[in-house]
Amino acid sequence: MAEMTLNNTAERDKMNHTKEKEKADEYRMSKIRSGIAWGFAIFFALVQLVLTLTPFFFMIMNSFRKQFDMLQQGVFHLPDPWYFENYVEVVTHGFFGFFMRSVYVVAVSLVLMLIISSFAAYPLARMSFKLNPFIYATIVAMMSVPMHVTLIPTFKLVTNVGLYDTLGSLIGPYVAFALPMSVFILTAFMKTIPKEIEESAEIDGCNRFQNFFRMILPLSKSGLSTLAIYNGVAMWNEFAFANTFLITPEKKTLPLALGQFKGEHSMNIPINMAVLTLSVLPMIILFIIFQDKLVKGMMAGAVKG
Repeated sequence: MAEMTLNNTAERDKMNHTKEKEKADEYRMSKIRSGIAWGFAIFFALVQLVLTLTPFFFMIMNSFRKQFDMLQQGVFHLPDPWYFENYVEVVTHGFFGFFMRSVYVVAVSLVLMLIISSFAAYPLARMSFKLNPFIYATIVAMMSVPMHVTLIPTFKLVTNVGLYDTLGSLIGPYVAFALPMSVFILTAFMKTIPKEIEESAEIDGCNRFQNFFRMILPLSKSGLSTLAIYNGVAMWNEFAFANTFLITPEKKTLPLALGQFKGEHSMNIPINMAVLTLSVLPMIILFIIFQDKLVKGMMAGAVKG
């Protein structure tokens, strides 16, 4: 009997040892697979980083050269010497006028777009009424309309209302074409906010308007920040409408400045590189500052719904 007990104990110990070895082998293999996966991820991330930074590096390096240094030194060679007169030339020839007009148009357009889209998204996300699905489906359908398909009708409208060759002619189209996507995203974002928050506020005496301004809107800051960055970049770089609606040089925005400097300095590539660098720098700085809000806004709308 004792011998049988000892045999059973030995078998159990052997089985436990085998299971522990299998678990150790499985853990070791999972670590190896994880290391390989991370290695591939880091490799492709570095490749993407190089592909992304190469054009930017090319642009900055060549903006500090003299006109014919690119032919003599090579495009990826460090400037020798560093030539800062290109930036002086750009700044002293009206660059900041173009810059401030773009800032004005983008700022006004974003404020109007955020106000209208938040007012539209709140009832679609938080209220039940008969036309809710139809209105929401119509807004989503408007996302499929390409912006530049409406260039000619919009041009006729702007001309008829007397806004042609004014900065106001850009604000309307920018806001109108940013609204469908903005309302769609903001509606999905507001749906993730727990209804208990509104119910608690109503118990404390808040009406619909107070709920919107005191509860929903502050909780939607991440979504609003995401929309501001996403649409701000598109408005900042928009060229077709600005080129069609603005003629007077004193009223042109920054994307048109690139064409003007290219016309005046068609053979001076470094000056054109300096204009491009100054044009993209504000958006890069803003993205670096607000990238955490952009990521939070994108993730918040995807967590629930």
